Amino acid sequence: MAEIIGDNIPNIPWRDKPEGYMYPVWRYSENPVITRDNLFMANSIFNCAVVPFGEGFKGVFRADMRSRDQTLVTGSSLDGIHWTLDKKVIFRGYDPRLCKIDEKYYLSWVNLTPHGTTIGIAYTEDFADWTQLEDACYPVARNGVLFPRKINGEYVLLIRPCDRGHTPYGDIFLSHSKDLTYWGKHRFVMSPVKNWEMTKVGAGPTPIETSEGWLLFYHGVLTSCNGFTYSMGAALLDINEPWKVIHRADSYLLAPHETYELVGDVPNVVFPCAALADAGTGRISVYYGAADTSVGLAFTTIDDVVDYIKEHDLITGK
Repeated sequence: MAEIIGDNIPNIPWRDKPEGYMYPVWRYSENPVITRDNLFMANSIFNCAVVPFGEGFKGVFRADMRSRDQTLVTGSSLDGIHWTLDKKVIFRGYDPRLCKIDEKYYLSWVNLTPHGTTIGIAYTEDFADWTQLEDACYPVARNGVLFPRKINGEYVLLIRPCDRGHTPYGDIFLSHSKDLTYWGKHRFVMSPVKNWEMTKVGAGPTPIETSEGWLLFYHGVLTSCNGFTYSMGAALLDINEPWKVIHRADSYLLAPHETYELVGDVPNVVFPCAALADAGTGRISVYYGAADTSVGLAFTTIDDVVDYIKEHDLITGK
């Protein structure tokens, strides 16, 4: 059996797998958990980052306003399902990720500059005051995701270099830093392989440390005659050399099926960018953007997802 290496989250949001359900990831039956109605003047609230904090949870949410400005706001929840969002904008940009390293909470996001998108990095200890650091890269990049601890004494960041539009290519790379200022030792991680992800791939939530390696949820994009379709896949990375993919599922774990995933500002999108993992039970809760309009919640366990990856492994050819 696989194990999650990390903290216990006894109040992790959770619903058991429906009886007779055969797939490794299942949706919260009352999705979406966050809509534009959670914040006045919001056009849409979708991709988000969530971490345990105090007796509940804190989050950073992409809120596109009625002006269509792309902003990040914070939110609080006691149960991870019912959220109160703050009106104050903490940063401009989109697609946040959060992780706790030592006693600080680090935020990475797609930062907007006159020359294109960079990966912004900031930290907080209380979700009230933020310290912004140097951007992690020159334009243009997206999907900047920090690992939740140093590896071999260095911070590690997953990124997807791209261009200023909806790039027709997209591979995941990795960079190292000793001080969160200077980044280097870039390594290739993965490219699109199967049809469901053939246009591009990008890192999703903060990688989860497990006894089987780093569990990486990621998004893959199919280009069909009807446009893009975003789905969620998963891979396991080497624990000490995380640019090495040791197992990778050949098929998606979650794809747009429900109305709130199929219909919205950007149809046909399941975009994972936050996950809670409880070491005590092996439960994992995944937050995802649905049709670039609302936030959905899905569930799995470490055994469900690792077994699926290995049973449908691109690396070993099973």
